[in-house]
Amino acid sequence: MRDVIIIGSGPAGLTAAIYAARADLSPLVIEGSSAGGQLMTTTEVENFPGFKDGILGPDLMLNMREQAARFGAEFVQGDATAVNLAEHPFTVEVFKETHRAKALIVATGASAKWLGIESEQALIGHGVSACATCDGFFFRGKQVAVVGGGDSAIEEATFLTKFATQVTIIHRRNELRASRIMQDRARANPKIQFIWDTVVEDILDPKEGHVTGLVLRNVKTGERSTFPVDGVFMAIGHQPNTALFRGQLEMDATGYIITSNGTKTSVPGVFAAGDVADRVYRQAITAAGSGCMAAIDAERYLQSLGE
Repeated sequence: MRDVIIIGSGPAGLTAAIYAARADLSPLVIEGSSAGGQLMTTTEVENFPGFKDGILGPDLMLNMREQAARFGAEFVQGDATAVNLAEHPFTVEVFKETHRAKALIVATGASAKWLGIESEQALIGHGVSACATCDGFFFRGKQVAVVGGGDSAIEEATFLTKFATQVTIIHRRNELRASRIMQDRARANPKIQFIWDTVVEDILDPKEGHVTGLVLRNVKTGERSTFPVDGVFMAIGHQPNTALFRGQLEMDATGYIITSNGTKTSVPGVFAAGDVADRVYRQAITAAGSGCMAAIDAERYLQSLGE
């Protein structure tokens, strides 16, 4: 029996672990197969307070994990495979092990979205990627495309210019959704060009075993064309990792967990923090802040039970 179990080990989960551990709640953190969350695929983090020269994403997450461990947080590697929130205490299964908790913090984050076309899945790892920092090195001296128009797309494109000779941003609208500073940075980069009002209909060529080009369609004219590239990076948003809780926690139409009065979910004793409940900000610092809130909310919940 645990006071608190935290599912997820990104900024939200680890901050919750730090606060819960310091409150002497001996939290158990279910790290997940992608331990550390999305920051593990980020190079330089320049906007997390306290690091005036920036810090590498994996280094930041390692620091947070070690800080949580120093205060007594325990960690289990692997994914939670089932949860039961209908009865108290709650149960969380990790492989064949069952863990029980009086309070639960959900910090499972979000995952990158894909276009959903057959050729995309066939070429993942062979020129198709959703992580420039993971795979950009393999495109040194080549031409690549980035699909999307938000901050993530611009960040991916800017990073890829370190390796690629040309980076083309393909966006379905005629203007970017990215912040102004990100837009200005991209427009000033001579290696970045744009294709507007266009979607990717197919990725060539699975028969060759690697990406050779894209089949594009202009959404205004309907005109189709083939655009030669050596790789394509998807930056079209994220999907909250909430399938495990479907039917047990109240969610919005896109799967984000609905919270109220801080981080409280529709089930008393269950709290949600980070990108799993945040469809607006989705920043490391806001995730960390909500992780802090979730731990405090959990502590107060336990106190209300007389724990």
